[in-house]
Amino acid sequence: MSRPSAARRCPFSGFLNCLSSLFLNVRCCDVGWNTPLLPGAMFIGFTGTPLLKADKTTSIETFGSFIHTYKFDEAVADGVVLDLRYEARNIDQALTSHAQVDQWFDVKTQGMTDLTKAELKKRWGTMQKVVSAEPRSKRIVQDVLLDMELRPRLMDARGNAMLVGSSIYQACKFYEMFVQAGFKGKVAIVTSYVPSASDIAKEDGGHGATENLHQYEIYRQMLADYFDEPADKAVLRVEEFEKDVKRRFKEEPGQMRLLIVVDKLLTGFDAPSATYLYIDKKMRDHGLFQAICRVNRLDGDDKEYGYIVDYQDLFNSLEGAITDYTSGALDGYEKKDIEGLLKNRTVQERKDLDEALERIRALCEPVAPPKETLQYQHYFCAKNAGDPDQLKKNEPKRVELYKSVSSLVRAFGVIANDLVAAGYTDHQAASIKKEVTHYVAVRDEVKLGAGENVDFKQFEAGMRFLLDTYIQAGNSEVVANFEDVGLVELIVNQGMAALDVLPPGIKKNKDAAAETIVNNVRKTIVDEHAMNPKYYETMSSLLDALIEQRREQAIEYKEYLEGLIALATKVGTKESDTVYPEWAKNGAQKALVDFGWADTTTVIQLDAAINVSKPHDWVGNKMKEKVVAIAIRKVIPTDFDRFDELFDLVRARDEYR
Repeated sequence: MSRPSAARRCPFSGFLNCLSSLFLNVRCCDVGWNTPLLPGAMFIGFTGTPLLKADKTTSIETFGSFIHTYKFDEAVADGVVLDLRYEARNIDQALTSHAQVDQWFDVKTQGMTDLTKAELKKRWGTMQKVVSAEPRSKRIVQDVLLDMELRPRLMDARGNAMLVGSSIYQACKFYEMFVQAGFKGKVAIVTSYVPSASDIAKEDGGHGATENLHQYEIYRQMLADYFDEPADKAVLRVEEFEKDVKRRFKEEPGQMRLLIVVDKLLTGFDAPSATYLYIDKKMRDHGLFQAICRVNRLDGDDKEYGYIVDYQDLFNSLEGAITDYTSGALDGYEKKDIEGLLKNRTVQERKDLDEALERIRALCEPVAPPKETLQYQHYFCAKNAGDPDQLKKNEPKRVELYKSVSSLVRAFGVIANDLVAAGYTDHQAASIKKEVTHYVAVRDEVKLGAGENVDFKQFEAGMRFLLDTYIQAGNSEVVANFEDVGLVELIVNQGMAALDVLPPGIKKNKDAAAETIVNNVRKTIVDEHAMNPKYYETMSSLLDALIEQRREQAIEYKEYLEGLIALATKVGTKESDTVYPEWAKNGAQKALVDFGWADTTTVIQLDAAINVSKPHDWVGNKMKEKVVAIAIRKVIPTDFDRFDELFDLVRARDEYR
């Protein structure tokens, strides 16, 4: 395995330690490699959740292949961690007055160029800003408070919960609402934020409190209330506060019942466990999987599951994250996966930088000599200073300039420390750095000349007021709950009528209704896949084909919906188009047939061997499982190489239990 440079951080979050198998040198990757490695030393990394997918390159470059994996589903089966229960909730939002919103915006942005108006809209017209509107946040707080009175382990104060917000500002607003609802002393915010006067020195320009000002005041008040002392003193005790609320959260769940977080406490082996995780933040892959593992830890005999309550429609991401950590995504990489990765990546990074430089040079080539501030102003802004018509005419040029400089800065930042390694000479590297600095200065000067270097903080309080006032929120509705009866089961029993159970906000939106069915069908396929892999792989391919048809608009919505419901019914009743032999009566026997055998006699012998050998209550008992495994091996061919997959299938079938 290659040794990472001193500056490189360990690509595995939650890393425990690194052990040299030859020289007892112990170092933790999270703190860097600060001692020379002895020749021939081999370092082994232990991690809870290795980075996957896009991060695979970094992981295998640094550590090489996996020696052994212990997957999530295996840990659940062994009773090391708990299984999860997932519930998706939706809070419908609606804009109450389009005319007043437009009128407010037009008044507030008088005198702005169209480009600056577009930038302001871009900053505030994001999904994160919309879902952070106060009415919606209040609905989430009401949900959590109600669950505290009704849900297992919350109602008797034996369990606790974490609420994940999308920003520190939202976390602070959540906290303020819980306190106003009488939860003071039972809720706390734990983030990386430390309120400092220097952070808000330029925030109040007479246009109202910004988000930074709000979070500064709320955080200070929380600390002052907790320590019962003036905020100026309490703010110096942030570390003490965090340590104490974490302790109380673990040891006194009936008192410290809820922690509000953003990123902190969602990763790391020392992060506290909880029973419920409420998620109101877009998350994916490694980060999402580590977050849900806050609630799957054992912490009492009465804890049977970890509960995920999702307000951000994360089902597809959640399904993907769990699939990654229960499937072949953790299998060892071959040598060919590692060869050439560093070289290929550097080649691509150089190509990106060269293309970005070529783009900005071509854009600025028509600027008149000597290409100084005045000439750039004339070309990108106006030859006649302040001429509104010329400013408008040259707007497309400025848009391209701003985008090109941003692309250049990104491309340069990726490779800045490796310019020589990428093949540039020292002289070329110095020249590129100088050129990047020059174009950044040009952009800033052009923005100033066009009046587009606006301080958007002056609009922040007004834009927040606009969202909080005009975007209203309906009651929280359960979109999907997989604790009892799922949507697929309802479709099996009720057909098209099952759509009536969908919340109004989804039912009236045909795409949302179709997506809900798709998500539920996929969930059932994932859950049932072990029962008969071949059948459910077929179901999955049918589902993907339907979605692709819909994407290409080759079928009308009604026909598409009917196809989805027919597929859901088929999945729910575990039907198959396969023609089975007469002896295959039950689902277990059919699953064995689907497994694929050259000789049907083997399947019959296999079924008989399992039924004859299986002891009572054998699944989960390693000694009893060994008896069944031996019986199976006596029947199957000696060169059979799918034993583990077959044995997992046998264990999954109720007929063989």
